[in-house]
Amino acid sequence: MHAECAFGPGRVNLIGDHTDYNRGLALPMAIDLGTEVRFTPDGSSRFTIFSTAFTTGITLPVDIPLDPAVLEEVEPHWARSIAAIIAAVRPERGGLVHISSTLPMGSGLSSSTALAVALARVFGAEGSPRTISRLCQQAEELAGIPIGMMDPMASSGGRAGQALLIDFNTLDIDYVPLPDDIEVIVVDSGVHRSLRDTDYHARVVECTAAAVTVGPLGLADDADVIGLRDAQLSRRARHVVTECRRVRQVAEAFRADDPITAGELMVESHRSLAEDFEVSTPVLDALVADLVATPGVFGARLTGAGFGGCVVALAAPGAVDLDRFATPAYRVTAADGTAAREGGPDPEGTVPPTGDPTAGLVDAPVDDPS
Repeated sequence: MHAECAFGPGRVNLIGDHTDYNRGLALPMAIDLGTEVRFTPDGSSRFTIFSTAFTTGITLPVDIPLDPAVLEEVEPHWARSIAAIIAAVRPERGGLVHISSTLPMGSGLSSSTALAVALARVFGAEGSPRTISRLCQQAEELAGIPIGMMDPMASSGGRAGQALLIDFNTLDIDYVPLPDDIEVIVVDSGVHRSLRDTDYHARVVECTAAAVTVGPLGLADDADVIGLRDAQLSRRARHVVTECRRVRQVAEAFRADDPITAGELMVESHRSLAEDFEVSTPVLDALVADLVATPGVFGARLTGAGFGGCVVALAAPGAVDLDRFATPAYRVTAADGTAAREGGPDPEGTVPPTGDPTAGLVDAPVDDPS
């Protein structure tokens, strides 16, 4: 059998969190950890799907409707994102799908979006990073996964050795080369979470409420924040306004080969996320403090939505011993975004060891609940 293959990289956000849904700025990069999807078409009307992360495979029909009421009924829960991408892309044929990943789930490195982007590509979705990102965002939101545009834009539009300065008001990308003499370190806090189970949605609602008074927070300025009478909304808005400014400054520092300034701004960003936006945790704060106190580390901050997940640090080469952490730690590099590539014969492990491609399958229910 002949397989098609796509790789969806994870992403780490160097600075600029909770700015994407506020039409602000962020500076993420695609990373060399990610999710690979191999798809072997067989002309059938169903997908047979296996993942190395789960012991049970599933089957899904090709003609799943892009309807949240239908997607909510898909079980197991992890299959809903896959079902949503199938519904959004509308592939014409089914077949065997094998998923493997080097990304830890729930750690804030965008494992869900890496899978979505890879699936979209392998099922035939075409277009610019903006086009693919909109498709994936729509699909994930309908599957009950609230994301902005940053994750799919980084995963689909990344470039090796460069960060992406993304303007979420226009969805334009300006590529920023990273200094050669730095390392990007990611440390998992060990606190894994689903955004459904955090106050992520509450922050979106608060920012929307603030925007009623001052307009989109990513386009606001300090004077606009002062005009907010509600103290909590003022803090949320202040984070977004100052974070967008820090994003610009870090991009300038990278272009000037100035990791010291970039690191200082990362620490300021973490303080803002912890105090004004209240999405940090004691574990994340302790990790950041530990890294910042390490000789050769220029700065560190939580990365992603917060409430757990990972911290990211900017360091001199060799400054951080990854083995000293009790939780997983990674030395990551800026990688190219999603690229579909022609596969070869199916690898061993694509079907269960029994050789029976239906063994251990769950026929995921996708009937219209109405």
